[in-house]
Amino acid sequence: MRIVHIPVVYVSSDQGRVFSPSTPQSSLNIMFRAAVRLSVSGIRSLTRPQPGCQGALAARCYSHGKVETDEEFDARWVTYFNKPDIDAWELRKGMNTLIGYDLVPEPKILDAALRACRRLDDLASAIRILEAVKDKSGPHKAIYPYLLQELQPTLTELGISTPEELGIDKL
Repeated sequence: MRIVHIPVVYVSSDQGRVFSPSTPQSSLNIMFRAAVRLSVSGIRSLTRPQPGCQGALAARCYSHGKVETDEEFDARWVTYFNKPDIDAWELRKGMNTLIGYDLVPEPKILDAALRACRRLDDLASAIRILEAVKDKSGPHKAIYPYLLQELQPTLTELGISTPEELGIDKL
């Protein structure tokens, strides 16, 4: 095996000295320093005190804010969608946020959102809300028909057709 020396210059960060690989002792010195530096930082991480939140005490690491009940959550969203001055952007932002949660919205929240769509004269958003809720229901086949059953008086009052009635659910 033949050793080929490539002319590379190493700069030591701690002393500002320049070493050439032509002197094998200096390159070994650099590698040794790097190995010691990495091993010392590894040992420091092992001896560093760990956070006090482990196991049964993990609940203490969470937020100290008040936990919102389901009724408060529903009331907050109904109030949001019942704002008389809500605009189309706020409606879409609210629905995107609501659909982003790990839940299917209650019928009273959807009722308020559909009424906001009607105030804005935005039929496309109303149908999109129904499509999003159907998608959010996922494999639970009983949720979407239940929501339609609960929302049917509102849909009839506002003159909103479901995606199934329009035939766009098959596209």
